[in-house]
Amino acid sequence: MPAGLASLIYLVSAALFIMGIKRLQSPDTARNGNLMSGLGMLIAIVVTLLDQQIVSFHVIIAGVIVGGGLGFWMARSVKMTSMPQMVALLNGFGGGASLLVAGAEFLKAGMFGEPLAIDTNITIQLGTLIGSVTLTGSFIAFLKLQELMSGKPLTFPLQKTFNALVFLAIAVLAVYQVVVPGHQAEIYYAMVGLSLLLGVLLVIPIGGADMPVVIALLNSYSGIAAAMTGFVIDNQVLIVAGALVGSSGLILANIMCKAMNRSLANVLFGAFGGDSAGGSTKSAEGLSVNEVSVEDAALRLAYARLVIIVPGYGLAVAQAQHAVRELADLIRKNGGEVKYAIHPVAGRMPGHMNVLLAEANVPYDQLVEMDDINPQFPRADVALVIGANDVVNPAAHNDPSSPIYGMPIIEVENAQSTIVMKRSMNPGFAGIQNELFYHQKTSMLFGDAKASLSALVGEIKSL
Repeated sequence: MPAGLASLIYLVSAALFIMGIKRLQSPDTARNGNLMSGLGMLIAIVVTLLDQQIVSFHVIIAGVIVGGGLGFWMARSVKMTSMPQMVALLNGFGGGASLLVAGAEFLKAGMFGEPLAIDTNITIQLGTLIGSVTLTGSFIAFLKLQELMSGKPLTFPLQKTFNALVFLAIAVLAVYQVVVPGHQAEIYYAMVGLSLLLGVLLVIPIGGADMPVVIALLNSYSGIAAAMTGFVIDNQVLIVAGALVGSSGLILANIMCKAMNRSLANVLFGAFGGDSAGGSTKSAEGLSVNEVSVEDAALRLAYARLVIIVPGYGLAVAQAQHAVRELADLIRKNGGEVKYAIHPVAGRMPGHMNVLLAEANVPYDQLVEMDDINPQFPRADVALVIGANDVVNPAAHNDPSSPIYGMPIIEVENAQSTIVMKRSMNPGFAGIQNELFYHQKTSMLFGDAKASLSALVGEIKSL
């Protein structure tokens, strides 16, 4: 294939990436944007394989069929509650691919005695480090999200010092391989091993409350690793794609941090959310909650003029998105207005609630961001909290000793009344008691969210 033609097609692929990301800004065009970006990547892969004469058409077609089939199967079979885990795995696969390419280039040069240019060698070392950290870090995130290991921060004495020493050892080995002529496979393997270990060490002290930030950051790492790989193999479209993913992931991680009023350094090294006994918040001893029956809750909702629904991870766990849509439709049928209050870090990945409600065909114009919905709570007859916890905790405003103090929250306590749907009084990811549960205007409706919503729907229909 002529080099000029390959470059032209790469330019088309890069344009498809950029236009696809642009279309992701709106739910109305997001699906087309995703398909557009995927098409761009497919074109880039096929052109690269043909241009470099790596494999035949038959192998390319077989790869497209197998890969496309796996992707289709995952998209159809993975539940929405498992979407954060799948995103974490995909981030890890991206980092692993970058690691393999960087390692192959380094070891190939050593096998054939080909000296590497300093800039290429430096890029290989960076790609190896970032790809390895992304691979194991993402798998640890997957294990935490899948609850195959504890979601609490895992710490040990002198942990930060040990991590620093591991990173220093990696840096020394990387510099040695760049400065000293020759390619010693044993040293490279040692660096890979330490980098894989570093990925584990960096993620185990991060608690479940910070998973949205971690996923965004690992996504950024996978993009940066891909860009490094693009420099190694001199592939322009891989550089562009990696840079887009890397920058967008960092921007998203920064948005998540602002939504929690915390720095990225505090998320990575603060071991937040480890105290399940209540942290440093005020004790709930001596306080009582007001329970509400399904019948009374249904009466309030049926005749409310404005109901603001606050979805959280409990809604995802119960797979109750379709039930909440049915409830909202009934409230509107009775003349009420329904809006959904969306907190940036609700759930376990960025945009989790948006995707969950979109699956139930909830109109996007009913989803309102935190800053826009908070002023509307004083005129809301009912705030219905479904599975949300830390993002509605008034301690963020009232208790300077709370670990979430200063975090922007959805201000449901300003509604005329609040109904909180939870399985139990257990704390959220942050491991602290929620003052909202004991508020005089709050009523607790205990039970599985899907079952409770279905019961509410049945009661309202019978009125």
